[in-house]
Amino acid sequence: MSDPISIATASSDFRAQLGDAAKALNEIILGKSEQIDLALTCLLANGHLLIEDVPGVGKTTLARALASVLGLDFARVQFTSDLLPADVTGVSVYQKKDGSFRFHPGPVFTQMLLADEINRATPKAQSALLEAMQERQVTVDGERHPLPNPFFVVATQNPADQIGTFDLPESQLDRFLMTVNIGYPDAKAERQLLEGASTAQKIIETGNVLNAEKIRALQALVSEVTLAPKLLDYLQALVAYTRESANFMVGLSPRASIAMANAARAHALLKGRDAVYPEDLQVIFPPIATHRLVPRDNAGSQNATELARQVLDAVAIP
Repeated sequence: MSDPISIATASSDFRAQLGDAAKALNEIILGKSEQIDLALTCLLANGHLLIEDVPGVGKTTLARALASVLGLDFARVQFTSDLLPADVTGVSVYQKKDGSFRFHPGPVFTQMLLADEINRATPKAQSALLEAMQERQVTVDGERHPLPNPFFVVATQNPADQIGTFDLPESQLDRFLMTVNIGYPDAKAERQLLEGASTAQKIIETGNVLNAEKIRALQALVSEVTLAPKLLDYLQALVAYTRESANFMVGLSPRASIAMANAARAHALLKGRDAVYPEDLQVIFPPIATHRLVPRDNAGSQNATELARQVLDAVAIP
């Protein structure tokens, strides 16, 4: 068994490649460096990403750019109201010649899956991803089929108040490590979009910066990043506040706490550090907490994202 790659080695090798990947993505998706950093952090933490926003702001483009720059095998499923679970996972087909059944893998058997407009499918179709996202496998007719490594789901969803959408159940939302919003570009970025080459052409011209092997190595490095006891205290204080606050019906779970710790390490690695800083927890807390927190009626007009940022304001940094 080979020795694990050290953080020092990553500083000279992989950190530079990570930086190149982030730079390439920022040249394709203009003016969205924060969202790109969160997407890369999510991948490094071996999680899944949910992108929520109105149509036309670049959700699908970000997913395609990630697949290209990261050098991952890519598949896209357009979620619609008539989609069936087997359309995602695959199906066993009867072989008349020998009377057996042969499994035909669905599009989920890829390294990066784009579940486009996931909330336009029924909850039954959405459930096709539950086992895949949590256990990295698919079970069909009692037989388990492992998924590739890495396996990264990027799902997009339109706002729930739009016609033809179904709310994602809590069990499905919890499978996503982070939720991010793209938002409209600023005037400068939009002008560059209007004057420049098409985004699709930029993706083709940029090509691969990383590959699956390098990503697996980077994901393995995340656990080596130090998370000091004082920062664990800070993390626990943030989680405890959500459980005690009158603003939320349900606080963050232990699974969410573990996700925060792992994502904070991944963000520190992305920034080239071998230890977590308070700012790492502050960056990853809102996208991890927002889709897991349910505001009470007495929270007023504030949404979950605004309330998550209030938690950061209320809990002192050690």
